[in-house]
Amino acid sequence: MSENLLEVKGLKKYFPIKTGLFSKTIGNVKAVDDVSFNIKKGETLGLVGESGCGKTTVGRTILRLVEPTAGDVLFEGKNIAKMDQKELKKYRKEMQIIFQDPYSSLNPRITVGGMLTEILKFHEISEGEKAEKRVEELLERVGLRKIHARRYPHEFSGGQRQRIGIARALSVEPKFIVCDEPVSALDVSIQSQVINLLQDLQKEFGLTYLFISHDLSVVEHISDRVCVMYLGQLVEIAEKTDLYKNPRHPYTQALLSAVPVPDPNNKSKRIILTGDVPSPANVPTGCYFHPRCPKVFADCSSIHPELAGEGGHEQSCLLFPDSYPKNVKAA
Repeated sequence: MSENLLEVKGLKKYFPIKTGLFSKTIGNVKAVDDVSFNIKKGETLGLVGESGCGKTTVGRTILRLVEPTAGDVLFEGKNIAKMDQKELKKYRKEMQIIFQDPYSSLNPRITVGGMLTEILKFHEISEGEKAEKRVEELLERVGLRKIHARRYPHEFSGGQRQRIGIARALSVEPKFIVCDEPVSALDVSIQSQVINLLQDLQKEFGLTYLFISHDLSVVEHISDRVCVMYLGQLVEIAEKTDLYKNPRHPYTQALLSAVPVPDPNNKSKRIILTGDVPSPANVPTGCYFHPRCPKVFADCSSIHPELAGEGGHEQSCLLFPDSYPKNVKAA
């Protein structure tokens, strides 16, 4: 059996652009455009990139919260993308999500205890007194108290709400959790508490994470491997240490150069990218990054690079001959 818990192959999510009285489709927003990666059991895979690059859409499409346009999502060898709703329900317990905004993702009209009890009943895990006891255990495990079960979401702080979101994800005993910017809306001191909680839970329950974030410092702390995303596509993937010490793609280099370093004597050179991020509704020809790349050369505008590399470090850049398509010779 494969050591990979999750395998994503050629995942695409296009949103149609419609116009006119009859809503004629005139194009597509390529939010996720042919993304492939895998996540090993017990691993944390970080997914980073600028806002709007498609990170969240990847996470939601994997879980079928958003229906994929094309591609396969294999969870323990079973193709989630091809299942009907009846089959999919069985896998909902195995795959959960922690949302970015803990307030908008909670029902303001239901107490925390009521919300968690409803989940346990829906998935036929427990009811009545057993469910109430399970709710108390969940709240205590994420750093809250039994009394909090009787309160509503608006009565909690942002950090407490995110703990409730984590408790909700844990309630069905999942194997895989998509963490969609789980600490970006929190104060720095609370961020560290939530990150430490996620790491403790991973060790205790053997969880596997896809950790989505734009904060490279947080990703470096929690991840085992890191994927870098630009305009709906992966441009680099590597072990955390290798990627941070030896970034290959010019976009990754620019991102890492912007990370603040808490050392006044370390004056690293910032790479400033020119121009705006192209629209995913009208992507450039060739390499998607070439209009902004400081290392651009002739082939970049006409040849689309492939994600390739050795030793677990892959990049999508024509500066590396193995990224050229198989039928095209390197310049």
